[in-house]
Amino acid sequence: MTKPSVDLGKVGIWYGGIDALTTPEAQACARLIEELGFGALWVAEAVGRDPFVSSSVLLGATKTLKLATGIANIYARDPMTMVAGQKTLAEAYPGRFLLGIGVSHGHLVAKVRQHDYSKPYSYMVDYLDKMDKALFMAKGPADDGGRILAALGPKMLELSATRANGAHPYFTTPEHTKISRDVMGADAMLAPEQMVVLETDPTEARRIARAGMKIYLGLPNYFNNLARLGFTEADWTNGGSDRLVDAIVAWGTEEQIAARVKQHHDAGADHVCVQILQDGAAAPEQQLRRLAPALVGR
Repeated sequence: MTKPSVDLGKVGIWYGGIDALTTPEAQACARLIEELGFGALWVAEAVGRDPFVSSSVLLGATKTLKLATGIANIYARDPMTMVAGQKTLAEAYPGRFLLGIGVSHGHLVAKVRQHDYSKPYSYMVDYLDKMDKALFMAKGPADDGGRILAALGPKMLELSATRANGAHPYFTTPEHTKISRDVMGADAMLAPEQMVVLETDPTEARRIARAGMKIYLGLPNYFNNLARLGFTEADWTNGGSDRLVDAIVAWGTEEQIAARVKQHHDAGADHVCVQILQDGAAAPEQQLRRLAPALVGR
């Protein structure tokens, strides 16, 4: 399949922590991201706000900013409801919403949502089949924007290119971006996430990085993917080895972070979703303002 019709630009902001803000604060942050020239704002789904409602609220608060879900959980709603959410936003905000969907993680699906997580890949294949056949009898968009899949391993990456318009790898490296492009070919969109810390002191930067990485180090999907890249269980202990931390999180000056983003682009990424790690839950206004000159327009 071809790349999605929604133009996200070269760099966007992935902001899972936006759920910690009040709605007016989140809207103000979205307007700042738009003002600074970032192409897109990515919102997540776990146990917080509904990503379609949040996208609508944030799209309505901005004028040109694109919203993307990174990702909407396919176990959280049936395929017809997923299509309805996508087409509703695509019609209301033409060219400004991109649907990213994924299988999430075992603990969130099996334990929190009480669904069967035994065959996530097969579930995704069947889900896409049902999305393609879903009824939608409201006034629809001229173009629904397309869909991308959360993908790490070769099977899901291939599915992202053949049954969707691209992939959104998370918690990964430029090396993985190169592998992903090789698997997917040239026609599909590739939008990896990149964690960053604006801190030049190695000890402090890695402390902040480890705090941001902590939740992901216990998830098999990410361990399995990084094991394919040569990381071992030894890299996973004590909050992550320096080697693992430095591979996952770009830290340092604005120029050093921009250099890591460029590595993803050089490896085949169309769009890089930058996630700012910091202490506290406030909006990262200062970091956004510092990073924009180095990243926007790359």
